[in-house]
Amino acid sequence: MDAVVVERPNPQVAVVRLNRPEARNALNQQVRMQLAEHFTALGRDPEVRAIVLTGGDKYFAAGADLREMAEAGAVEIMLRNTHRLWGAIASCPKPVIAAVNGFAWGGGCELAMHADIIVAGEGSSFCQPEVKVGIMPGAGGTQRLARAVGKFKAMKMVLSGQPVSGREAGEMGLASEVVPDAEVQSRAMELATQIAALPPLAIMQIKEVLLAGQDASLDAALMLERKAFQLLFASRDQKEGMQAFFDKRPAGFEGV
Repeated sequence: MDAVVVERPNPQVAVVRLNRPEARNALNQQVRMQLAEHFTALGRDPEVRAIVLTGGDKYFAAGADLREMAEAGAVEIMLRNTHRLWGAIASCPKPVIAAVNGFAWGGGCELAMHADIIVAGEGSSFCQPEVKVGIMPGAGGTQRLARAVGKFKAMKMVLSGQPVSGREAGEMGLASEVVPDAEVQSRAMELATQIAALPPLAIMQIKEVLLAGQDASLDAALMLERKAFQLLFASRDQKEGMQAFFDKRPAGFEGV
């Protein structure tokens, strides 16, 4: 049975689903490798315009699979090059929406933070508990978390190892929106479908500039934004979008 399953509910939206229910979708090396393979392929697929990342309606991912790590040495951990597998998700040019039900703990919380939008259930739980087993987050749990929620809230989570609820995650900026648990999957699909109907070149440029600008000076980030804005006027989708606005009709965007 594949540890990660890809579904295509419609041609323009892909759903990447963790599939280790017996381990609450704990992230072992097989899961990380399959995630990297799928996100690399979907990022290159011209038909795919948005991706939903989920663990299903019971839990997102309960963390790293400690059975693969407990007896490993530092060199072995380094040679696994896990950061390169995570990088395939971080560098995916398509918008990624994480649909989080249940546990998003440890590596599961870090995985959710690789997405561009997080839809969390009211009963979901976000946590970085690594300190409780003698280690620390190693896939963005200190850096992405601090950038999302600020120093003081991030410090509390990573130093205490205590979870926050989905509602708290929304209030602190860790989730884009919080909905009833039963609506998480459908809401994520609704957002993905809405985004997939928009001009793909503009969507990709928005994602690229927003992420790149976070670590640049304001002047440099504004220059990136300006150049991307100007570049989009070379696209047929820009002409189509504005003409459709004038004609008061739906636009048909082709990604060119």
